[in-house]
This record gives sequence, C-alpha cells and structure tokens, in this order.
Amino acid sequence: MVQLTDVEKTRAARLIVLDRDGTINHDSDQFIKSPDEWRPIPGSLEAIGRLNHAGYRVVVATNQSGIGRGLFDMRTLNAIHDKLHRSLALVGGRIDAIFFCPHTADSSCDCRKPKPGLLKEAGRRFNVDLAGVPVIGDGLRDLQAAESVGARPMLVLTGKGEKTLRDGGFPRHTAIFPDLAFAVSALLANQ
Repeated sequence: MVQLTDVEKTRAARLIVLDRDGTINHDSDQFIKSPDEWRPIPGSLEAIGRLNHAGYRVVVATNQSGIGRGLFDMRTLNAIHDKLHRSLALVGGRIDAIFFCPHTADSSCDCRKPKPGLLKEAGRRFNVDLAGVPVIGDGLRDLQAAESVGARPMLVLTGKGEKTLRDGGFPRHTAIFPDLAFAVSALLANQ
C-alpha cells in the first residue's frame, strides 16, 4: 500500500476546471465544428502547462450542443480534442480529462451547464471535494455551475466574457480576468 504525505495529498487533490470554447480556444456563434476551426487563444495553452507544472489536475467541462443539433458527430469532437491534446503537448501541457454535454438547451439533462452534472462528475472521477475549486469560463453558465457546487467562479473576458460582464447577474464573488493566462498567473501567485 502506498501512503502519501500531507503535502502529496494536498497536491493530489488540486483540481481546476476550465470551459473550452471562449476560454481555451476562440469561440464561434456557428460552433466549433472541425479541428480546422479550433484555434487556441494566445497564451492559453502555456497557461495550462503552468498549471500542470504547479501540480494541478486540469479538466475541461464543456457544453457541446452541436452534437445534439447534428452539426458534428463524436468522431469530429474527438478529432477536435485530439488537436487540443497535441497542441498542449507541444508546450508541455496536458488536459487530464474532458467532460462534455452533447445535449441541446431544451434537454432536461443534468450535465448541461449551468446545471452541475459535469462538475460533479469531475469531482467524483478525481475524488475531490469541489468546494473552492477554481472554475474558469467566459459564460454565465460556467459561473452559475461553479457556484452551485461551492466552487470558485472565475470569469475571463475572452469569448463571450465581455458580454457576460456587461450583462451581469453572475455570482458576486466572481474573480474577473482579461484571459486564461492572467487568471492562471493570479491563481499561482496567490498559492
């Protein structure tokens, strides 16, 4: 049996949840429907690498209703995520898991953000209490999902972030950053 020191237990429990479109990569009102349409936001991949090197497990929680709408299939989604993984590997980063909801907005599923299903599944899979876990996204749904599980909502102003900021209505304790790179720098500086 392997026993972990208290420091190792703390490091093992460090989890961060990122939205995908608008947070890691450029978003599109027409959805990201192919690997060619997937383009990282400058600095986002390097920021994920910095999180990895600081001992964080980095997971993605993303609504992908384009599947439910018939705009792309699982094979295409896997190809997009393969491009994400390969791009990260080039800068020394990795995503430990991707949790996605394929359902449309009119679905009664529990996984489509702002519902908490994706975050709860991430917590179960990594055996982490979500209280205080940073959840970074560009949309109100990301922030609401974070709040519903006691996680720490962080808004980036990329993607739909500026609109989210203008529209308001997000949890009052939400931290706001220009982009993922700034959010990660602030998070790592405050450890």
